[in-house]
Amino acid sequence: MATVQIFANNPYQENTYLLFDETGECAIIDPGMYTAAEQNAVVGFIKDNNLKPVLLLNTHCHIDHVLGNRFVFDQYGLKPQFHIGESEVLAAVVAYAPSMGFRYEPSPLPDAYLPETGTIKFGNTGLELIFAPGHSPAHLCFYDRAANILIGGDVLFRNSIGRTDLPGGNFSTLVKSIEEKLFTLPDDCIVYPGHGPETTIGYEKQTNPYL
Repeated sequence: MATVQIFANNPYQENTYLLFDETGECAIIDPGMYTAAEQNAVVGFIKDNNLKPVLLLNTHCHIDHVLGNRFVFDQYGLKPQFHIGESEVLAAVVAYAPSMGFRYEPSPLPDAYLPETGTIKFGNTGLELIFAPGHSPAHLCFYDRAANILIGGDVLFRNSIGRTDLPGGNFSTLVKSIEEKLFTLPDDCIVYPGHGPETTIGYEKQTNPYL
């Protein structure tokens, strides 16, 4: 069963996740590390816990979620995996990063893209792919059924949902993704979002003002 470690990174306080299990293998999800201190915090945790990174995953490819892709590749030799529908989103980062004041080292490209459904594995852990567009055109969430946790990216937040005013965003598509894909998960499923504190599916069903 996977354990979750959270790092809040970059000016957007984006949540970078390390998932690891009893084998010592780990997945790095949405590496937003920007400063040397942020990079060192992740590397230090991996070293201190004798972990072996074997997967680099992006839920989607907005700048705050991919700032550390190049660093992870340089450090561990891992190329990112994401849905091919996020390719144009990633390609656009190079052009707009300077206008936002970011120094951006271009991300390597995947050797293979993730499908809309299926399971990816590390150690003894399986992560089910959930295709949930709306915030971005081909957003994926990663569900660990054994641990009953969802790495949700920027789809569903505590008492909120992802913004839809960026290129490729669509409000009705996002709501449909949440109601038809995420809300079919157990009510006690813990959602770890791309920003802010965790929540549960049941809590958001009852209280989220956008749904």
